[in-house]
Amino acid sequence: MATLVIVGTQWGDEGKGKVVDLLTGRADVVVRFQGGNNAGHTLKVGDEQVIVHLIPSGILYPNTLNIIGNGLVVDPGVLLEEKKELRSRGHFQDDGQLLISDRAHVIMPYHKIIDMGREEALGNAKLGTTGRGIGPAYEDKVARLGIRMGDLIKPDSLKKRVAGALEEKNCLIEHRFKRPKVDLEQVLREYLAYGEQLAPHITDASSILQKKIAEARHILFEGAQGTLLDIDHGTYPYVTSSNVVAGNVCAGTGIGPNRLDKIWGVVKAYSTRVGAGGFPTELKNDLGEQLREKGGEYGATTGRPRRCGWLDLVVLNHSIRLNGLNGLVITKLDVLTGISPLRVATAYKLNGSTIDRFPSSIEEVEKAVPVYKELPGWDEPLDGCRFFDNLPKNARHYVSTIENLTGVPVTIISVGPAREKSIILQPPFQQETAHERRKHTRSRPTHS
Repeated sequence: MATLVIVGTQWGDEGKGKVVDLLTGRADVVVRFQGGNNAGHTLKVGDEQVIVHLIPSGILYPNTLNIIGNGLVVDPGVLLEEKKELRSRGHFQDDGQLLISDRAHVIMPYHKIIDMGREEALGNAKLGTTGRGIGPAYEDKVARLGIRMGDLIKPDSLKKRVAGALEEKNCLIEHRFKRPKVDLEQVLREYLAYGEQLAPHITDASSILQKKIAEARHILFEGAQGTLLDIDHGTYPYVTSSNVVAGNVCAGTGIGPNRLDKIWGVVKAYSTRVGAGGFPTELKNDLGEQLREKGGEYGATTGRPRRCGWLDLVVLNHSIRLNGLNGLVITKLDVLTGISPLRVATAYKLNGSTIDRFPSSIEEVEKAVPVYKELPGWDEPLDGCRFFDNLPKNARHYVSTIENLTGVPVTIISVGPAREKSIILQPPFQQETAHERRKHTRSRPTHS
């Protein structure tokens, strides 16, 4: 079996797009299993930068199959625009490169209206959603009022389902949010046209994925957002509307848990988050601004500036436990060049006690005071490093400290935005041999 899951371990924006883009060259199939176009993965090919929101990152490789799983909520207009943009750049020339689960739910116009209306009504207490209708679409899925991708190619089914949903939605839109009602016929015209254009992609994606796994193809599952934005395990209520942890790969694609091989978590060498919510290691000073500017910390989807802070190992260990990680991918290590000393949080002071767990209460997260371990920095540039031993001593120390305090091996280190600016320490799609593991351990000494 050759399956690899990539998930984010922080609040999203960890650099998963670059990592997936790097690994896609070794994958036959790339699969998205949750979220919507509130996620954005930035891919860099030479001097070209491509941002994808719904289409899996493997779309830049013409021989790679990309699957949008049933666990997503899909805005078909956004998807078609993304397809058009990719084609204009010379990518995605073959419709056969993309499959969309007929069970994936659809973001409708009323979902966006409700999403934005709620945020406006909350005022200063708003959650910081992207306003793209993601949450309301997931609500309708659970309430059994949702529209699925398969409905877009069945006019009678679509009309029945949209008419039923609008009985409730228009009441809310007109009376709660004081906006014009959504017109049924206009929605049907627009979405049936989407269905006609997307029909070549819509299929029973789960069955095809099962066949690819049975053929021992290399399958890469691409997570969106990060573990601390998980609807159950994140900084609730400042979270996304889906389960982003590795366990949702199975529900979000239609495969069994015994089909998963490796699960790697992507961790930025420092911490960032977009929007409101607790962030214990946030740096509200010039150093935080330096990290933002040097790391280009602005949202790929919204352009919003990201809040920046020190690496939080309490958060990381929380994510390791929830996802069952057996590998860590460190990104943006190069951004820390020139900063000394460095700090990593190893515990929190909370209500007079020292704890090493991540609190479930957002009020406690906001009160938590980090306990830091100080580490020496380095001044040497990293972008030319392609082997672990090429890294400066203190950069190696930083990586080894993360391994020692988490108990999980680092498998890839990113030292720049381009694909080739990476140090690959473990092969992604085959098990390490005992010889490779011994060699791997000897070449990376531990530090206290």
